[in-house]
Amino acid sequence: MANSNLTKAKRAKNDEFYTQYHDIEKEINAYLDFNKDVFRGKVVLLPCDDPEWSNFTKFFAQNFERFGLKKLISTSYAVDSKHYKGGYQVTMFEESAPQYDSGKTTKNGKIFTLTHDKSGDGKIDVDDLEWNYLDGDGDFNSKEVKKLRNEADIIITNPPFSLFRDFLAWIVEADKQFVIIGNMNAITYKEVFPLIKENKMWLGATGNGSDMVFAVPEGTEVDEKDRQKAARLGYVGDYTRLGNSCWFTTIDHGRRHRPLQLMTMADNLRFNKKMKGRETYEEYDNYDAIEVSFTDAIPSDFDGMMGVPISFLDKRNPEQFEILGMCENEDLYDLKTKVYTTAECKQAYLAKFGKKGTYDLNASGVVFRDGLFEKVYQRVLIKHKSVSK
Repeated sequence: MANSNLTKAKRAKNDEFYTQYHDIEKEINAYLDFNKDVFRGKVVLLPCDDPEWSNFTKFFAQNFERFGLKKLISTSYAVDSKHYKGGYQVTMFEESAPQYDSGKTTKNGKIFTLTHDKSGDGKIDVDDLEWNYLDGDGDFNSKEVKKLRNEADIIITNPPFSLFRDFLAWIVEADKQFVIIGNMNAITYKEVFPLIKENKMWLGATGNGSDMVFAVPEGTEVDEKDRQKAARLGYVGDYTRLGNSCWFTTIDHGRRHRPLQLMTMADNLRFNKKMKGRETYEEYDNYDAIEVSFTDAIPSDFDGMMGVPISFLDKRNPEQFEILGMCENEDLYDLKTKVYTTAECKQAYLAKFGKKGTYDLNASGVVFRDGLFEKVYQRVLIKHKSVSK
């Protein structure tokens, strides 16, 4: 994610960020509002998810009957693979179970399953979860967990941040539906963007680009600003906020079918405060497209290619807009009209910064401003499917 906590997490391999129950509830309810039977008769797998700490299993177990699930499977990583800074204490839940094994408690992952009313109280809920140790450590790439993946219909979790690319590929390989949490900047990954462009994956209904708060294990290094932000949102203690969190999914929801309400180019230039002082939309020097710096400044009457922020994908209606590609070095979609030479990049850097360096103009869209070539932040290239004039 685009903040210091994720950078530190990647460096230290600290990937333990526990999703809040209400964030899971909001997202899942959005799918149910669109299709009340979306989970009915399905096997749901929650990998990387220990119900002793995580809320995904608790949420789906509590709603097992309401959702009409066929089976719920949850797996967790072995404690030794998590490298807890604050130490590890066996819970009463595990230690009091007849299958407790002191030799496996830190070396083996766990598997939790839910299929029926085990307790005999006339309902199926979290009290009916059955658990045991996995043969291995719970790594999602193990044959053991892959077998569970292949059994499942839908995979839902908050995967380790440092392994997002690998985890997504693991799901796509098995052609499973999914709902997972990631960083909005992952949209720019070459492993991710083609799935979005081809409408094989999209952003979820909630939390996109907002402050999602996560619990963290005791002893986790948390940026003080993020801790204070979490506290202002009502979370005091071992919590942090990750401001660029979002859901990625293949399950449909109503938000992605809402058309954006847009103004014409002329009206944007006249009335849109974000366009104040501009007489026209800028054109890129290396793409046959205009620069649209804000999603709410997309013109309704322009039928050419437009470069928009990646945050646009949170509001994109697939019936309204076509995704053509993305400004990038490799130009995977053959949309560039110009590629800069090394000399041109060097000259642009010297003109802007007055010192030697690497100023790669080919990394994004480029506009000509005040006698200088200026590259803009990563842009998604889109076009209206139908133009209103």
